[in-house]
Amino acid sequence: MDRYYQIAKCFRDEDLRADRQPEFTQIDMETSFLNEDEIMEISEKMIREVFKQHLDVELPSFPRMTYMEAVEKYGVDRPDLRIPMQLVDIADLMKDVEFKVFNAPANDSSSRVVVLKVDGGAELSRKQIDGYTDFVGIYGAKGLAWIKVNDIAAGVEGLQSPILKFMPEEVVQNVLERTSATSGDILFFGADKASIVNDAIGALRVKLGEDLNMLETEWAPVWVIDFPMFDVDDKDGSLTSVHHPFTSPSCTSEELEANPAGALSRAYDMVINGTELGGGSIRINKPEMQQSVFRVLGISAEEADEKFGFLLNALRFGCPPHGGIAFGLDR
Repeated sequence: MDRYYQIAKCFRDEDLRADRQPEFTQIDMETSFLNEDEIMEISEKMIREVFKQHLDVELPSFPRMTYMEAVEKYGVDRPDLRIPMQLVDIADLMKDVEFKVFNAPANDSSSRVVVLKVDGGAELSRKQIDGYTDFVGIYGAKGLAWIKVNDIAAGVEGLQSPILKFMPEEVVQNVLERTSATSGDILFFGADKASIVNDAIGALRVKLGEDLNMLETEWAPVWVIDFPMFDVDDKDGSLTSVHHPFTSPSCTSEELEANPAGALSRAYDMVINGTELGGGSIRINKPEMQQSVFRVLGISAEEADEKFGFLLNALRFGCPPHGGIAFGLDR
């Protein structure tokens, strides 16, 4: 069967999360001889039609954003683009400050130091700031440093913050310039392991955007592409598949095995207003590539044959290039 779609009841075979139902309804499309651009075009057309027919909404164009850009700017791979704020990296400015909270992560390649500028946020009370500090603690952050910009023209004298005494005036000025801060803004800082900073400040960005009514539009769709093939475990350096081990990488099998941590996949997610509606990928259709992925994941030839022999045999007999996408109906 060269292509199909189905509306199916599914049981999720992965760890439970607050936004993942164990049983769900899936709108699933699988095709042969279509590439990612063609699958995304069909899917986007369907979602546009649904919004037009049922909400009388003409969705704006669906921009494409790489996974790397999404995480760097928004701290998450499903960014809510209705909110204009972005995370700004300042690790290079903090490497030589004496304040250990900043310089330690600034000199650690697995960490991040970022700042989030909130327009007009200087009006936030100390009680509100304490509330946001508690909020980021949910995501593992040890605290939430901040600087209120009361009067940008007055230099450091126009700033208010308990951390100013730990930072050279030149560094503070560079941070203000990099964030384009103006009078009335507040700067929130995140400094920790990259995963903690991304989760905490990424979530803070969304909460502030909602609390302060910063949404610039009603609907903001985006395609997130170029996901990494593998996640690297911080503790032991082992690799796990970001999506699943049957996703096709965008490189050759030789390049994959030479640098697995740097390999990108031919995967794509549709995101609207910070919610992933669905995702898919082009699958592996060559046995050599599938075996390379298994090797990178530490799956021996014997284990691969025992668990996935049916698949490897099918691939050896010839399998067309194929891919698909699945949407969660509840989403």
